[in-house]
Amino acid sequence: MKKSLTVAAVTAIAAASVALTGCMSNNDSGTDTAAEPGRYASVNGLNMYYEVHGEANGQPPLVLLHGGLSATGTSFGELLPGLTEGRQVISIEQQAHGHTADIDRPVTITTMADDTLDLLDQIGVEQADFFGYSIGAGIALEIEVSHPEKVRKAVLATVSYNTSGLQPGNSEGVGTITSEMMDGTPFKDEFIAVAPHPDQFDKTLQRMKETAASTINYAPEQIKGIQTPTLIIAADNDIVTPEHTTEMYRLLGGGIEGTQGLPKSQLAVIPGTSHLTLVHQPEVLLPIIGSFLDAGGE
Repeated sequence: MKKSLTVAAVTAIAAASVALTGCMSNNDSGTDTAAEPGRYASVNGLNMYYEVHGEANGQPPLVLLHGGLSATGTSFGELLPGLTEGRQVISIEQQAHGHTADIDRPVTITTMADDTLDLLDQIGVEQADFFGYSIGAGIALEIEVSHPEKVRKAVLATVSYNTSGLQPGNSEGVGTITSEMMDGTPFKDEFIAVAPHPDQFDKTLQRMKETAASTINYAPEQIKGIQTPTLIIAADNDIVTPEHTTEMYRLLGGGIEGTQGLPKSQLAVIPGTSHLTLVHQPEVLLPIIGSFLDAGGE
């Protein structure tokens, strides 16, 4: 079977509506998240933007992979200060997102995963921890399956491995989103503020629809074959069904009785939370993520 995945969704796209602004309007971190000036690298025809935060501590850095229509600020702005405590963090902005301009080629999970790995190779990162949110979780999962040697640990926030894992109507809803529906949202505001071509938001929206339409599925055996310690994080009211999240955790070796030892992968379901509000709970997420990444033994 051909390798790919169904992403947990196109971050805000499937849920975008007037309600989206209310969910996220309190995030004013915007683009003021870089502890150091952003940098660019020439990657597969892209002038690809990334940020380096914090100090190296002798461990692999943590690579952040944002959601669709998002960038560093809207996906990770509230988490970055805590994530950089005691570790180096590299936040990458994908083709047609944030500070990285679009080019004339498809935007797929595979191309974004390849771009991510090529950028890391350029800057001398042989292995890393990965924290992906929504589409970013899909990119991280692709890297886990295709290049497991590059991943020490992975945090996947809102992820599915096949289309059956999405809530009914989610995929269909992606195609109905218009640029006007995104007016006033943090996603569109961030794009206009930082993109090299701020008038191209409509094009980026279309790109994300193409990404959603092009996804195919992993076989359960491929997920079961992952050996990398993986933390799955889900909202209790997510765009991925709770049944699918539990199924994926079981494929990773979880859901056991546990008295004879625990699996190397973990599951966290955050109560009272939606797909959109998940990354805006640093007081809940940071201890969970930090404990997972810092734990010894694999």
